Amino acid sequence: MEGLGRSQFNLLMKDIISQFAIPNEVEQPQPLKIGFINDSYIVRAKHAGETSYFLQHINHHIFENVEGLQQNIRRVTEHIRRKLQDAGEADIDRKVLRLIPTRDGQLYYRTPEGEYWRVYVLIENASSQERVTPESAELAGEAFGRFQNQLSDLPFSELCESIPNFHNMEFRLQQLDEAVEADRAHRLNDTTDLLCALNSRREEMCMAERLFREGKLSKHINHCDTKVNNMLFDEYGKPLCIVDLDTVMPGYVLSDFGDFMRTAANTGAEDDMHLDNIHVDMAIFEAYTRGYLREAKFLTDIEKQLLPFGCRLLSYMQTVRFYTDYLNGDTYYKIQYPEHNLVRTRAQLRLVEEQEKVRETMEQIVAKY
Repeated sequence: MEGLGRSQFNLLMKDIISQFAIPNEVEQPQPLKIGFINDSYIVRAKHAGETSYFLQHINHHIFENVEGLQQNIRRVTEHIRRKLQDAGEADIDRKVLRLIPTRDGQLYYRTPEGEYWRVYVLIENASSQERVTPESAELAGEAFGRFQNQLSDLPFSELCESIPNFHNMEFRLQQLDEAVEADRAHRLNDTTDLLCALNSRREEMCMAERLFREGKLSKHINHCDTKVNNMLFDEYGKPLCIVDLDTVMPGYVLSDFGDFMRTAANTGAEDDMHLDNIHVDMAIFEAYTRGYLREAKFLTDIEKQLLPFGCRLLSYMQTVRFYTDYLNGDTYYKIQYPEHNLVRTRAQLRLVEEQEKVRETMEQIVAKY
């Protein structure tokens, strides 16, 4: 924790760990340099062969409803655990996260200063990957498809939105409209080409919400951060477990599918200044699709047909979010230079355009599997 000396830090960690129902003796927590939102620590067992733990400081400025967040994680992990038990799976604690409650049975500990902490059982001999290849994309597709399939019979109404309206396209366009109206940073006049490009697509991009209201599209339980580094692999390179469940919440499956493709199947960077670098990596797209559809047996015909649309939707949504923040004067996303959000906007819009070019090919690949 910033501003604390070593002795103060050690005393704080000892007090926090003592609040949880950890049955064995453990070492002093050691910080891990992973993630951007929550501070994470590894808590090793003092004696060989005993359980170690994963301690996290929950960022309640991002996740304001910590109780709802933790209840989501509990419901999802308990549901998956029952599925694994019913299937006779072995080594279940390596295949689904397990929360450790506090000594008074709560899912998190709130300090007197109003900070929030939680503890998981540490999954040993596991690693994550950063680089996406066709091979890892197919494994990721299988893992996220299996994750959604395991949760397909858990009513989405039992979970709250840990970040309200996170993937709601109509809400994101409403935010854009408000930013255009206010034009706080006086940046609209120089970027009207972007606004025209976004407005020309807005009706199509709100299709999921319309289909849901018409009863033609269902909501399921989504991960909402489908990246290859949010899954753990065992020592043989096989998928073990989906992690980073903070954004698990109700949504459309096409959003999770498109979220992975937005980053993994983009040959350029999210903030690429050189737009000619940006294309769709069709090998990654096909590999993930093949793995995903092998496991996602619950999909309806319309949900399967809309998977390519999900790619365009999430790229468009991120374009809208970057542009909105640019018009608002860069109040949400961290920037490295004044035009950073503008560069991000143009790069994401180019990705949408590239996805539109290969729309038919994407649809053919989905139909093949």
